[in-house]
Amino acid sequence: MTTDQFAQVAVPARDLDLTLLGGRPDDPAIVAADRTLSYAELAALVERRALELDDPGRLLLLEMANDLPSVVTYLAALALRRPVLVVTPGAHDDIVRSYRPPVVATSGGDRVLDAAAPAPALYPDLALLLSTSGSTGSPKLVRLSRGNVVANARSIAEYLGIRRADRALTSLPLHYCYGLSVLNSHLVAGAAVVLTDLSVADECFWDLARTHRATTFAGVPYTFDLLDATGFADRDLPHLRYVTQAGGRLAPETVVRYAELGQRRGWDLVVMYGQTEATARMAYLPPTLALTRPEAIGIAVPGGTLRVDPLTDDGPGRDGLPADVGELVYSGPNVMMGYAHGPEDLARGAEVAALRTGDLARRAPDGLWEVVGRLNRTAKVFGLRLDLDRIERRLAAAGTPARAVTVAEGLHLFTTRPRDRRALPGNAARIAGIPAGSVTAHLVETVPATASGKCDYAALLRQARAELEVVRPDPLPAPAYGDVAGLRDVYAVLLGRPDATAQDTFVSLGGDSLSFVELSTRLATRIGHLPADWPHRSIESLAHASRPARRFTTPLELGVVLRAVAITLIVVTHVDVVHLLGGAHVLLALVGYHLARFGLGVDGRRARTRRLLAGLAGVAVPASLWIGGVALVTGEYRPATALYLNGVVGATRWSDDWQFWFLEVLVWGTLAVIAALAVPGIDRWQRRSPYGVALIALVAALGLRYAVVGVSAEGTEKYTVAGSLWLVLLGWAAAEARTRTPRLVVAAAGLLGLVGFFPGEPSRTAIVGAGVLLLLWARPVPVPTVLAAPLRVVAGASLWIYLTHWQVYPGLEAAGRPALAIGASLVVGVACACAYRRLERAARPRLRRRLSRRRRA
Repeated sequence: MTTDQFAQVAVPARDLDLTLLGGRPDDPAIVAADRTLSYAELAALVERRALELDDPGRLLLLEMANDLPSVVTYLAALALRRPVLVVTPGAHDDIVRSYRPPVVATSGGDRVLDAAAPAPALYPDLALLLSTSGSTGSPKLVRLSRGNVVANARSIAEYLGIRRADRALTSLPLHYCYGLSVLNSHLVAGAAVVLTDLSVADECFWDLARTHRATTFAGVPYTFDLLDATGFADRDLPHLRYVTQAGGRLAPETVVRYAELGQRRGWDLVVMYGQTEATARMAYLPPTLALTRPEAIGIAVPGGTLRVDPLTDDGPGRDGLPADVGELVYSGPNVMMGYAHGPEDLARGAEVAALRTGDLARRAPDGLWEVVGRLNRTAKVFGLRLDLDRIERRLAAAGTPARAVTVAEGLHLFTTRPRDRRALPGNAARIAGIPAGSVTAHLVETVPATASGKCDYAALLRQARAELEVVRPDPLPAPAYGDVAGLRDVYAVLLGRPDATAQDTFVSLGGDSLSFVELSTRLATRIGHLPADWPHRSIESLAHASRPARRFTTPLELGVVLRAVAITLIVVTHVDVVHLLGGAHVLLALVGYHLARFGLGVDGRRARTRRLLAGLAGVAVPASLWIGGVALVTGEYRPATALYLNGVVGATRWSDDWQFWFLEVLVWGTLAVIAALAVPGIDRWQRRSPYGVALIALVAALGLRYAVVGVSAEGTEKYTVAGSLWLVLLGWAAAEARTRTPRLVVAAAGLLGLVGFFPGEPSRTAIVGAGVLLLLWARPVPVPTVLAAPLRVVAGASLWIYLTHWQVYPGLEAAGRPALAIGASLVVGVACACAYRRLERAARPRLRRRLSRRRRA
């Protein structure tokens, strides 16, 4: 379409207001999927959609998604001057009941609710209605005029310096005020917007950024947590020009860290402050000040002014505040017309000249504004403003009354009723529209009260902050069938990740081979058959894809069964009840198998290396401490054994120091894999061809096995790193073999490695071979339900059973009590595993904070 044609497109009977479309006709406006629309093409779609929506005096409810139909409908409604109520797809029952819109527009088409319903009177300048609480579905709405929307869009475009060449990724939902402001400001400036609903944690998001040369994206504080977790600092984004942040306070140290990163990489960090009531933005921190004044919100946006109104001596929030602190008040053309509590309010005009933000603030000597606290009972969690009083009312109506406060990015609920504690996180998450992992329920004997008898929220806030110092998750029952919130709780508790969300996976949450045992069994007891790729599937998809468990059998992951059987065989053989060697070599193959399943799928080379090293440390550190402690007390082992160096400096004949050969192969074999994958070229190669790289590594290890050991492994040769490394890589290859031919190739390689490896020990060869073939089978094993829990417990404690049984069974075996020796070895190992797990969970939060501070330093 040419410029002349653009100006002559037929329009509906009423003139359209296309003010927001500020680009030249041929400039790109929207990138959606594989389609790029110019401003002329976008205008044509808007005008065509306006013909369908041309119903003056009627409210339009739009389920706003990050897609082209939603954007076109939104722009068409604004162009028609038809008020549009933007909501989250599928989460607006309260709003529909309160405002009775005749039509709901969705990405899939329009849905007529009640065309004959009487239309509420609408103020002529009313353009946009947004929830005051982000996606909570609250019927309390913010009324915005066309002037509000355009003024704030132009103001943002001015202070960000948006250019026509810029391309913004929709990293936030468009039904959220902040996300919508990204769309408005870039379109009014003539820039382009790349539509996507991908998360910044998704590698495809960054592929899209590189493909379309994105110059900017926006984030709330939680976005930056995801960026940290997915290796953003290592990403090559040559076209990135600026990153914006709003939706809640970002920790000053995080502001500094990202400002420094941007300085090194050539992009700016722009920290902003706003509320829906101001259409979006009220203040911004010039990027040149992010390093020196990260705690400030900056200066007022162009066209706006800020001031502080003093607090009355008897008013809320006055106690203990400096004299220069007061309530922050904003004035500007983007201040809302007012609130709407019901359809009758939609006929009201502008009623607010200055916005009282409810934030406590001060103006620093350098002229920058600083927010120091909240005056009222609203707060932001995950970028969504929550009405805490409303949440309390809804919880009480649901039969789970509680008191609510917020700390950082978490909602904390206090109840005096033990039976409500488990239900509260799920109930509150549904009411507030936030991840259940951000909700914590606390049990208190009484709710503290002030002298006037009101709830003492300050005392509850102090309690919540104190309990955050140590995470103490209580064991939770397995969720009921289809219960997403309950399933998430199991993940959060067993993985020590209270921040887990329904979109997370076992791998993304940092699950390892030990936590895999307990979690897979717990899931299987309720969900039933677990799909083979469950570690990579989201919690939500598992809940919806699940089916009720069988009554008499429970399907256990093959790895759980193999681990339990192998460690039991090890103990039984060492007690000399039967002679069934081979369990430890099966466990080595299982190490490689789990390494591939849970460690190699992490995005980013450095992030993957950190994850693999952390998983290895979870085994090597406690084992080293145990071996070293025993050596110190009994003198039974040499110091080199605790450092996994016996194979290097120890004797070639069997001695007690060889008891931990399995761990030595595990540690050095895993380190070899980590070191190889830390090389950029190999990392890229492995991601492109996971099976091919695993097979090549296996062939190389087999070559090492035959070069060092020969065909027959004599004496301790079968226990050395060089002799047994191939089994770790065999497990890796088995995990990557997904179809019949690769599985046959891996099976043949396994059989080749076993030829002569255990001379004169056919049963040992058969046990190891059977274990490898079972790994290739890769299907859950149905076991009697009564055995599922014992197998899980034994498998989960396999490391500690292996470590401790050397000190437990010899005395009982010598006393002629073999059965007791076996039982005691298992019980002691399980007890030590439970004790260490509790210690680890208690120490984990503090360790993470220390590591985080070191990385930031």
